[in-house]
Amino acid sequence: MSQSFKTNQPIYAQIVGRLCRQLVRGELQAGDKLPSVRDMAVQSGVNPNTIQRVYAELERQEIAETRRGLGTFITESKSRLRQVREELKNEQIVNFIADMKDMGFGPDEIVEGVRKELANSKERGDY
Repeated sequence: MSQSFKTNQPIYAQIVGRLCRQLVRGELQAGDKLPSVRDMAVQSGVNPNTIQRVYAELERQEIAETRRGLGTFITESKSRLRQVREELKNEQIVNFIADMKDMGFGPDEIVEGVRKELANSKERGDY
């Protein structure tokens, strides 16, 4: 199943981001085996070299490790996975605040808007 990609960011970086979001959501767990390069390439609709780069980047970030003859696995370091979760959260918050500031909203308006939306989300049962 091929995925759609944005043109403003390298495909490998987008796939790394998607895998990290899967980690944050709990869809991938510490110690989980990732698909083979070939299988992931087919699933993603990209060249296997792109997936090799994805896996190399995950290793560089200490999110995954390759075990010779066994495949690539999500790290078993729960502290590293908590750190990834925190980094992604902070990145999203920084981007959100920058976007809101670009639109002319001040800190109080941003905080009040977030509070209202969280309350609405809770009432809807979304949160």
